[in-house]
Amino acid sequence: MSWFSLDVVPKTFLGIDVGSSALRVVEIGGWGDRRTLKNYGEIRMRTMYKEPFRSFEKNALLLSTNDIAKALRGIFEEAHIAEKRAIFSISDYSTFFTTFELPFIKENELDAAVRFEARRHVPLPLSEVVLDWQLLERTKDKRSRILLVAVPKEVVNYYEEIARFADLKLIALEAEIFGNIRSYLKEEKEPVVLVDIGSHTTTVSVVAKNMVRLSQTINVGGNNLTERIAQSLSVDYRKAEEEKLQKGIHLVQGNVRILVPIVDVIVTEIRKALEGFERQHVGIVQKIVLSGDSAKLLGLVEYLEKQFGKRTEITNPFHNILYPPLLEEIIKDMRPAYAIAVGMALRGFE
Repeated sequence: MSWFSLDVVPKTFLGIDVGSSALRVVEIGGWGDRRTLKNYGEIRMRTMYKEPFRSFEKNALLLSTNDIAKALRGIFEEAHIAEKRAIFSISDYSTFFTTFELPFIKENELDAAVRFEARRHVPLPLSEVVLDWQLLERTKDKRSRILLVAVPKEVVNYYEEIARFADLKLIALEAEIFGNIRSYLKEEKEPVVLVDIGSHTTTVSVVAKNMVRLSQTINVGGNNLTERIAQSLSVDYRKAEEEKLQKGIHLVQGNVRILVPIVDVIVTEIRKALEGFERQHVGIVQKIVLSGDSAKLLGLVEYLEKQFGKRTEITNPFHNILYPPLLEEIIKDMRPAYAIAVGMALRGFE
């Protein structure tokens, strides 16, 4: 009788998140069901480049693939990362999501039917995109509700070239939202609104049973908050960042909380997502989960709880991952910003 099996051979994967203002990498090792944080690192855009790593304009990729690869190699050298197997995230803003229903179709005919129907929903010729889809549910009248995902081939080629220049073995590419789900929401039983607040954009999604029911990205993010402070207080960007971190949503000028109008744009998008999900008649959202670096905005959790009467919390992608106790405070601070990268690394173990 053998005491060893292939499912307990130790493995290690890199999760790489190319954000618009930061490049983040995590290295996670696994043995059986155990997952361990082996290493991590990041480069902030402002420390190396005048331009973002990735534009928030749809499908616009500003830096060359060689620039990104060079930055990655810098992280690997600084953090002493030798692993080559990597999963990259693709920004939700470069990914097209939609849901639709099909009449009853046999299981073995569903893929062809979805790809035929996709022509009506994808705003680009199908020859220019990579398609993926999930069956969300069978309705009572046996119709199939489908989640369709489309990514421009130009974007896919961009990340493949980065991996090549960085001497990485590309295991997979995946939309950011799926990394967010895998890193924290995989065990959720009830529907959740996931709010990923990046530097330039915010993606609001409803997730139920580990599946995206709807998702929408808006051009509002952490940089808008900082710029609002800089303009309102007549201070430079660095000072505005300090004010944002110290006072958050409670920052006032006179008697006016100057960040609330921008936060309320996100609130409006959350409300639209809740209403859209309720129209599907498939459950009630129980809580709101925040991810992204700006999820830590002081007072934001309490503000959203007051607006929606729903429990609101910040994601913790490291909740099932082992790491040294001395990193506890560092992990607590970095957890919302690293949710996507962690989710990408965990993809390697599936």
